[in-house]
Amino acid sequence: MHPRWQELLADQIGLLREIERAYDLDESAIPTKANLLRAFVFPPEHYRVLILGQDPYPNPEHAIGLAFAVPVGTHPLPPTLGNIFKELRSDLGNSIVKTGDVSVWAERGVMLLNRHLSTSAHNSAAHLGFGWGEFTDAAVRALANVRGQRLVGILWGQKAQELAPVLADARVISSPHPSPLSSYRGFFGSKPFSGCNKLLLELGEEVIDWSC
Repeated sequence: MHPRWQELLADQIGLLREIERAYDLDESAIPTKANLLRAFVFPPEHYRVLILGQDPYPNPEHAIGLAFAVPVGTHPLPPTLGNIFKELRSDLGNSIVKTGDVSVWAERGVMLLNRHLSTSAHNSAAHLGFGWGEFTDAAVRALANVRGQRLVGILWGQKAQELAPVLADARVISSPHPSPLSSYRGFFGSKPFSGCNKLLLELGEEVIDWSC
């Protein structure tokens, strides 16, 4: 965790220690401990955009600590990520996706944050009771306080949209989740990537290079 986040989330350290103890008791916990706080490697000032996910992919080979991201070379892709790429191509053109590595978005100013940062292998939402929700709520609040109006939030699905009030000062793009269960209810055709860049320009911020 970047020192700036440690400063802003100092009151969450006790909760993090409790979560770590619970995580250590689960022999099948994912992602690896080294990747648990990967979304916090960069300081909040680095992020112009926040994309909220729910919890890690249940496949241990897919969970790498960033919402929706998978390791380079993953094939086949998780269906949710496949739908994100389908919308990305529709929004910005087929040539925009080459490798499927969305972790580069984090380097370019997009915080890829799950509401819950761990789960058990092959068991979605297994760690909902660990306290991650409280911790990531505090993180989003801290990000919103630092960035103020100079932030775009992309909220896919009901769980992410629960944090819309915390992002009251930010520009927010909301749509159904890209999972196969809900993608056809309004995610496809929502153009979140070009919409985000339009909002960033209005804010006087640099746009995101969504290529990957």
